[in-house]
Amino acid sequence: MWYNNNMNNQSTKRIGIDARFYGPTGKGLGRYTQEIVDNVIKIDQVNEYVVFLSKDNFDEFECDNQRIKKILANVRWYTLREQFVMPRLISTAKVDLMHYLHFNVPIFSCKKFVVTIHDLILIKYPTPRASTLSPILYKIKNFFYRIIIWLAINRAKKIIAVSKFTKQDIIKYFKIKPEKIAMIYEGVANLSNGRDSLFTAKQNDKAVISEYNITDPFLLYIGNAYPHKNLERLVQVFQKIQENNLEKFQNLKLVLVGKEDYFYKRLKEETKNNAVIFAGYVPDNQLEAMFSQALCYVFPSLYEGFGLPPLEAMAKGCPVVSSNRSCLPEVLEDAAIYFDPENMTEMQTEIEKLLNNEDLRQKLIQEGYQQIKKYDWWESARQTLQVYQELL
Repeated sequence: MWYNNNMNNQSTKRIGIDARFYGPTGKGLGRYTQEIVDNVIKIDQVNEYVVFLSKDNFDEFECDNQRIKKILANVRWYTLREQFVMPRLISTAKVDLMHYLHFNVPIFSCKKFVVTIHDLILIKYPTPRASTLSPILYKIKNFFYRIIIWLAINRAKKIIAVSKFTKQDIIKYFKIKPEKIAMIYEGVANLSNGRDSLFTAKQNDKAVISEYNITDPFLLYIGNAYPHKNLERLVQVFQKIQENNLEKFQNLKLVLVGKEDYFYKRLKEETKNNAVIFAGYVPDNQLEAMFSQALCYVFPSLYEGFGLPPLEAMAKGCPVVSSNRSCLPEVLEDAAIYFDPENMTEMQTEIEKLLNNEDLRQKLIQEGYQQIKKYDWWESARQTLQVYQELL
């Protein structure tokens, strides 16, 4: 169904979207960018759009609509060059409104803009372990990040927060009036209920995961390895679960899926357990097999702005054991079981509870299918378009 905004007799405006994170290379932010861009330009049948892309995703974004223009913004985010190049490109494009889908709004940008704030991780969990820089350089960089976030939030005509938790964080730390913030949940693929329709035959799933040397029962984590993701504790808890020698899971494995970067390499070097499998990057079509075969998805994060990965696990029929921090109880509600992510004994207890209770696993799978119905990318884009229209 197309959203008809002709009914407002609105004149055509030009909206710019900074989509340099577009696609899988941008990780969670890339998924958000891709879904918002793709759906907004389908829903809006009136306005023109200028989509700014990097050289890595310029060809990936395809659109033959004459109202959509692609511009190559060959400049890395979080760089000094970004501060000068992006304002020039945006000014040349003559947009009426700009949407930055992350906090990295150029200081010298003079166009009216909307900014999406996903979380305040750089403010609430600053740590040199989250960077490859020396502690001194990290402090300097973090200082400038804070300035850019503060300017983005205060200069924006409207802020989009991806959860109630994130909205409250913005109000608390920046003293922003609540009416300036639009809370718009992210979406998740609303797959049909039942694994038979979600996946190929079980034997095919087993063949896929065997390519990653996974042949035994396993716990699954998919995501990055930044310090706030708390994977070091997860690895230690897994070691304790192994030592408990659960009767049904003699050869239990922990599978960590994520593109190998500095943080995964560091974790791999620190992990001396051969039962922990670092699978690296896994394409989406093979991720479904991972979810299909996993005993559960474990999400031990200390802080999230929305928490898309556990919802994606639910969408693919995988029961979720999650941290009870930040937005996660808000977003996952009763469709997951929870633990204190800093209490390793509690984390171990809740994971083992799920492993030893097949009825609980099936209950969470069914509740997960119901929970994901509350989150839809089309609806996220429709509400985002409403924000644009309020400002045009």
